[in-house]
Amino acid sequence: MPGGIRRWAAVACVCALVAGSGAARAADDYPNHPVRWIVGYPPGGSTDVCARLIGAYLSEHLHQQFAIENKPGAGNNLATEFAIHAPPDGYTVFLVNPANTINASLYKNLPFDFIRDMAPVAGFIRVPNVMEVNPNVPVHNVAEFISYARANAGKINMASAGVGTSTHLSGALFMLMTGTELVHVPYRGASPALTDLLGGQVQVYFDNLPSSIGHIKAGRLRALAVTTALRSKELPTTPTVAETVPGYEASAFFGMAVPKGTPRNIIDKLNKTVNEALADPGVQAKLAKLGGTSIAGTPEDFGKIVIDETNKWAKVVKATGATAE
Repeated sequence: MPGGIRRWAAVACVCALVAGSGAARAADDYPNHPVRWIVGYPPGGSTDVCARLIGAYLSEHLHQQFAIENKPGAGNNLATEFAIHAPPDGYTVFLVNPANTINASLYKNLPFDFIRDMAPVAGFIRVPNVMEVNPNVPVHNVAEFISYARANAGKINMASAGVGTSTHLSGALFMLMTGTELVHVPYRGASPALTDLLGGQVQVYFDNLPSSIGHIKAGRLRALAVTTALRSKELPTTPTVAETVPGYEASAFFGMAVPKGTPRNIIDKLNKTVNEALADPGVQAKLAKLGGTSIAGTPEDFGKIVIDETNKWAKVVKATGATAE
């Protein structure tokens, strides 16, 4: 090996060792200032609720504020792109939600690849969506809704938390499998969609259960069915959509990711603390009230969920012909 190349290799080796030791020190003292937690929807929806619940635990146990920054718009893509381009130092984390797996096929010209550009940290929970109607809608179960929708084709407004969200695709899948025609009305998040559902401006919504369960239990909304294969423990008397529409299944999940290139020891520290949060009895009780089931595990476990969901929703997007720009 020529002398110049040997010297370059030696310098590179020393630099790698210094960088590695610096990353280790960064993790040991991480976090030493507040962390930005990017959420792609307005306050009040399921994504925001999950972020604030886990964020409160992280703030307390890592002794720095995990400050929620709501950045709604473009079906979660604005927040995703912002997070992807943040410095990979652990001080920007991102709330992963179903839109990140749906948008990969729904949008044809995204300026990023979520699986390539973000690193998984940890999963939080998986929750059902709930098919719910304003109480003024004269139906009490899925079969009655299908008949009502067929008799009023193109006249029933279906809310969603935005184009490409699980609340959108759950409804699109329902229309595909039942031959019904609903008018899709996308909002910039769950909270404004719920406001209009409560006010009667829209008639049906396939919402993530955490956002709506309080309204359902208070009688302000009527739950027709949950979208998972099994009934929810929080709504045990509410049937599944599949009990009327065999083969129907959809659910939402939430977790954390960071920009690709974030040091692994920082990812591991965040993963460990998130898993501790999910094992905490107080956090567990709050998650149970949201109807969520823990998906605690390694970063690789969560990464597999993201990949599997991306592949699943790509088939639904293709089958329904859904698209967004």
